[in-house]
Amino acid sequence: SIKPGDVISLGETFGWINTLGARYTSVVTRDGREYLIPNEDLITGQVVNWSHSDDFVRLDIYFGTAYGDDPHKVRALAIEAARGVDRVLGHKAPVCHIVGFGDNSVDYILRFWIKDPTGGLTNIRGNVYLALWDKFQENNISIPFPQREVRMLDDGS
Repeated sequence: SIKPGDVISLGETFGWINTLGARYTSVVTRDGREYLIPNEDLITGQVVNWSHSDDFVRLDIYFGTAYGDDPHKVRALAIEAARGVDRVLGHKAPVCHIVGFGDNSVDYILRFWIKDPTGGLTNIRGNVYLALWDKFQENNISIPFPQREVRMLDDGS
């Protein structure tokens, strides 16, 4: 069920319903492009209606830190960073969990809620990543990058 004003995603298209027609639906993206999507695609494809029953949307971002950093401190700083970003809801508190031990990092997921998906998703994720960067820099938390060691072996000749 969709209606004009709903925020949807269908495949790679993310935008809000502008109009509903007999044969197609007009979806306007954040960059101002208007897509005319055949109604058949809306019926047979997987459509995510970000605003069907309410405007609350939970977003997830992933990041990693160095093994030498205290994971309890990392989780607390990540939550603090998210709380300081406009559009991140305070009454649906952000949470941060360890999701794995990677080759180069301890891997985390940071989950937070917004109420205005029409304001965009990429920009809020970017703002949270930037807040994480700043908070980690202030507290000497390292964001690792892959490092490889190359060893030259003597073949005996």
